[in-house]
Amino acid sequence: MQGYILNLLILVSISGILATSLNFIIGYAGIYSMAHAAFFGVAAYTGALVAMHVSTSLLVTIPIAMAVCAALSLVISLPSLRVRGDYFVVASLGLQMIAFTVFSEWKEVTGGIGGLTGVPVATLFGFRLASLESFFLVALTCLALVVLIIYTLVHTSFGRSLKAIRDNEVAAATFGKNPIVIKTIAVAISTAFCGVAGVLYAFHISFVNPESFTVDQSVFIMSMIIIGGTGTVFGPILGALIIHLLPAGLTYLTFLPARDLASLQQIIYGAAMVLLMIYWPSGLIGRANVKDTWAK
Repeated sequence: MQGYILNLLILVSISGILATSLNFIIGYAGIYSMAHAAFFGVAAYTGALVAMHVSTSLLVTIPIAMAVCAALSLVISLPSLRVRGDYFVVASLGLQMIAFTVFSEWKEVTGGIGGLTGVPVATLFGFRLASLESFFLVALTCLALVVLIIYTLVHTSFGRSLKAIRDNEVAAATFGKNPIVIKTIAVAISTAFCGVAGVLYAFHISFVNPESFTVDQSVFIMSMIIIGGTGTVFGPILGALIIHLLPAGLTYLTFLPARDLASLQQIIYGAAMVLLMIYWPSGLIGRANVKDTWAK
């Protein structure tokens, strides 16, 4: 039972990093991307390949994965961010579909549908992170660092420029801001942190295949932000916790046939999204912040 709980907490920490990094561009820059799972996959494959052929140290694999994701995002976002709103969503969706095809068909590198197996145990400062307890502490520390860095960035002049562009891009440009450059940097930062999650995931699962990086995964990550609250510090983490605890909770409903659990889970997700959009469009933590503001 303890192993199951630790495994769940590790996945929550990894998803928290993904959701927090995506929230950086959705909540503070107004950039809606459907390609976060693609960068998640790039990071996971990069981390797995580096671990299998170069080094298993997180101090090596994570920086390399972050750099690859950031560099790839710069190449893609520079032309894509010239379009706004719904058009960028469509462009990012296209990127997600291309990435899945590459993961599936580039068999010499990714292993194709079969994926990469036998990812070795991660190390940190020479210590093997073979136990779930040690890996959870590392994953939790990474989550805390990502949240702290993003929180700090949001409260700098760069963060204020992001929010200005989110609220009114034309007005921000009038005041001397360069929306394309600022949004491109924001996407690079977001995807770099996505690289942290990808490496942790590859080491934790010890197996990487394309099925983990579909467009459904991008929707899954975005739903965490919507449920918890966009533009909030802890909303994405709360959303990740809820999203992962729901399937675990459904397993205790013994009167439900096991074959129906997956369908019921999707129905609950969909209903929750609809209700939140109607009654709590700012998310659970976002609604709490609104109440506090009115109370004052």
